[in-house]
Amino acid sequence: MKITVVGAGAVGASCAEYIAIKDFASEVVLLDIKEGYAEGKAMDLMQTATLNGFDTTITGTTGDYSKTKDSQVAVITSGIPRKPGMTREELIGINAGIVKDVASQLVKHSPDVTIIVVSNPMDTMTYLAHKELNLPKNRIIGMGGALDSARFKYRLSEALECPASDVDGMVIGGHSDTGMLPLTRLATRNSVRVTEFLSEERLSQVSEDTKVGGATLTKLLGTSAWYAPGAAVSSLVQSIACDQKKMFPCSSLLEGEYGLNDICIGVPVIIGKNGIEKIVDIDLNDEEKAKLKESAEAVRKTNGLLE
Repeated sequence: MKITVVGAGAVGASCAEYIAIKDFASEVVLLDIKEGYAEGKAMDLMQTATLNGFDTTITGTTGDYSKTKDSQVAVITSGIPRKPGMTREELIGINAGIVKDVASQLVKHSPDVTIIVVSNPMDTMTYLAHKELNLPKNRIIGMGGALDSARFKYRLSEALECPASDVDGMVIGGHSDTGMLPLTRLATRNSVRVTEFLSEERLSQVSEDTKVGGATLTKLLGTSAWYAPGAAVSSLVQSIACDQKKMFPCSSLLEGEYGLNDICIGVPVIIGKNGIEKIVDIDLNDEEKAKLKESAEAVRKTNGLLE
């Protein structure tokens, strides 16, 4: 399987590295507009092949979309990253133009491609891709919830003082510092609700720490994070490539599900060879429904900036 990653910056290169190390793809193409940058990243990564034991071929190209021809999956990470103090929404003007151009070029050379959007503001960029490309809705996926859920589980394991592998939980809603909805009520440690172990106050702190997970790292690093985003994307790509049918919260175009229409927002979905194979309807309580609706209103407001 051939995978394209557009944007050879920290997130794109990390994504390509994780895909290669997992060794399920035959080829990964890294594309960037900066002269020689993708080629250099690809060469550097290929020099780890014998050390990390993978056979995936990684190639780089400067803006030549013909090299992406017949990609089964394409990941859009390109755009300007967040700087300290910036919100994801403040990136919209520049990144919208980039995502439009990239998405149309990808589909031109790979008409059957499934696209994973990472560029921020992610829900709005996913919505933009749907409107621009007119692809079947299952073939455009926003990554955000998979990353937010990984951060949620990290914070839960920290609070529980247990291995992260013991913990399960998910974050739905918009991929923004205020729009995320960590489902603390449903989170578990080895099938036991975490509410059995943690106080309401501690769970509230876990939720707040999760919501500002990206901003916290941006403040520490001076730019957006890359290891966890790259790992989140690679997990989605693997579920498509290997038809794993794993469940992730992803930004999906809703047409009545969860009482929402004409919006891309994070909800649990099954990811397989056809992209989003099913939107999973979970039973939210009244408070969670209200918070999801509030999150959707914020996403719609950001979508309005596209007009």
